[in-house]
Amino acid sequence: MKTEQYDVVVVGGGPGGSTAAALVAARGHRVLLLEKETFPRYQIGESLLPATVHGVCRLLGVEAEMEAAGFMVKRGGSFRWGTNPVPWNFLFALSPEISGPTSYAYQVERMKFDEILLRNAAAKGAEVRENAAVGEVLADADRVRGVRYTGADGEAREVRARYVIDASGNRTRISTHAGGERVYSEHFRNLALFGYFEGGRRLPGPDSGNILCAAFDEGWIWYIPLSDTLTSVGAVISNTRAQEIQGGQAAREKALLGFIDRCEIVRDHLSEATRVTTGTYGEVRVRKDYSYANTRFWRPGMALVGDAACFIDPVFSTGVHLATYAGLLAARSLNAVLGGDLSEERAFGEFEGRYRREYGVFYEFLSAFYDMQGEEESYFWKAKKVTAFDTSAMEAFVTLVGGVASGEAALTDPAEMVGRFRASSRSLADAVTATGDMTTASGERMNHLFGVGVVGDVMQEMNQIQRRGVLGSATSEAPLLPGGLVPSADGLGWAEPA
Repeated sequence: MKTEQYDVVVVGGGPGGSTAAALVAARGHRVLLLEKETFPRYQIGESLLPATVHGVCRLLGVEAEMEAAGFMVKRGGSFRWGTNPVPWNFLFALSPEISGPTSYAYQVERMKFDEILLRNAAAKGAEVRENAAVGEVLADADRVRGVRYTGADGEAREVRARYVIDASGNRTRISTHAGGERVYSEHFRNLALFGYFEGGRRLPGPDSGNILCAAFDEGWIWYIPLSDTLTSVGAVISNTRAQEIQGGQAAREKALLGFIDRCEIVRDHLSEATRVTTGTYGEVRVRKDYSYANTRFWRPGMALVGDAACFIDPVFSTGVHLATYAGLLAARSLNAVLGGDLSEERAFGEFEGRYRREYGVFYEFLSAFYDMQGEEESYFWKAKKVTAFDTSAMEAFVTLVGGVASGEAALTDPAEMVGRFRASSRSLADAVTATGDMTTASGERMNHLFGVGVVGDVMQEMNQIQRRGVLGSATSEAPLLPGGLVPSADGLGWAEPA
């Protein structure tokens, strides 16, 4: 068996893997990216956040390609959520110095977006091999040392590397080699049933490209405009309804249309639309295993990125953000260690601490969102009420998300967490009520939401990534974690704070 040698092997060519590969190769290290499929290929997770578009994508150098792709501009999210039946908006008015020209993201067809990032990784110097399925991780008691994979020609190959990055998605077969296990949330263990429609209505005015998230008695529905006519529609429901979608496409379509019919605003938007039944978008699909995290994100020689590490219910479009953010964090740690700047423990301790913190703040935001839904007669919402956390469940979450690495005092006391989550829910619900409906001028709708603590926590690191992307190395950052590191001048490594 032929054996090759690289500094880093990245398993998986999605946004997280492509981001990590590109940013490590940009520092001159030898990177091999192994992708089991042939791009372009279908993937769900089509709604981006500004931190990815104006932060990570600028660091990657693909902002011009993103603009040229003609993706639907997304100014924020529109929600039919909570006790008020009138939809309200959450807009991307970020930090004051970048709140103008970069206060938007994109709704993307992932086939196009992911290929842009994969080809960019190759352009930055990473060797990209498609149709390359990793079947085995090479490891000993001390560390992970490489992988074995089968190439497009059917031949088995061995790759030795100082680091392996698992970015192979939620169906990863190698994440256990990081030394942990996947733990599912007991409160957000849902599934998504989704398909595509032609001819759906758009929201009014400048917010026509927003994602619409609408709650109904069994869960919530996303409505994502991918073009002037194509819309991605999915129902997020309790996994106790899984039996209803057994039996193939006919059963799935019936179930999806049934959920849509019970959600008034989405039903109205699709009243003159037809479901796409041919081609890439012609299938009604299911995504299971919602909201989980691994108990370890790294061990010597290996790190987990994106859905291989964690995933959370996407009501705030977190999937691609968490993946690209993790890719950036992993690249900084890899560059710092490979360049001899920091120890492995110091660099990857920062990776895990920041990554878990970001997952944790989104979990709190999601918890507040679910808890503010006031349909008390709904089984789904009643079952998911955040205030129903018992001590053991909260302790498990604290252990999983907080851990020792984050150093966050608020993530070490279950009683304090419960109190904080309840306060977040109340303050978010009050802000939404004060914000008003969608008839208000767009710029006015964010004033109240920015005063909510959990919103500030969610936006903090995203704003910083975006600021660095827009302003470059001129921006300075304080450590995010107690005793933590700061990004290097070029944003591609870590440094000790001055």
